[in-house]
Amino acid sequence: MVGNISISGVSKHFINPTGERITALDNVSLEIPSGSFVSLIGPSGCGKSTLLRLISGLIQMDEGELTLDGVPVTAPGADRGFMFQEHTLFPWLSIYDNIAFGLRARGIYKQEKDRVDEFIEMVGLKGFEHSYPHQLSGGMCQRASLARALVGRPKVLLLDEPFSALDYQTRLAVSSDIYRIIRREGKTALLVTHDISEAVSMSDRVFVLSRRPAVVKKTFDLSALRRLDPLQRRDDPAFGAVFNAIWKELELHE
Repeated sequence: MVGNISISGVSKHFINPTGERITALDNVSLEIPSGSFVSLIGPSGCGKSTLLRLISGLIQMDEGELTLDGVPVTAPGADRGFMFQEHTLFPWLSIYDNIAFGLRARGIYKQEKDRVDEFIEMVGLKGFEHSYPHQLSGGMCQRASLARALVGRPKVLLLDEPFSALDYQTRLAVSSDIYRIIRREGKTALLVTHDISEAVSMSDRVFVLSRRPAVVKKTFDLSALRRLDPLQRRDDPAFGAVFNAIWKELELHE
């Protein structure tokens, strides 16, 4: 399993309700190597989530080329898992059935059902598999969402501000757990976030986007910190330096 994402000269336009043509992304190019964890950060409304949805196949680009392992992305697929700001679990299904939903939809539940129990335990929900989403905390529901996203063996995990609705302490704990599981599974991960600390503590590379229409203004290479988990990174002297550099870069484009 690989998971190389290549984005070359990608642009995306929308027509607003008044008929005006809005350019969300303008000639964006970047490479995301297999097994890496990268973040997109930039001003609100700059096009971060638009780029994530292009990679997911939920929307189509207008110009450029976007490939996953050399194959053009033209539609959603099981090779990409998604986590949103809200957990999006089905309220009428138990946690077990939510996690197993994709396997059943693809007709592979019988072959893969052992993975459901494996991921329930991996994300710390053993004993809660027969509970329903409304009976669990926000952090627990996001852990269930991670299990649902990974159980089907995607190559890539797309994370659209999945921790933003959580309180600070829960956010630190859940993001650290999710980081550890993604690393253990060897997945390529792309995180959209407004939180510089979150981006620096989790990523191998941070792409800073400009105001709309978005272009990649600067790339920060954090591979030297990969040996550290997110909480350890926050105590590393390099953390503050990178945080301040990204902060200044964002200020230039406000």
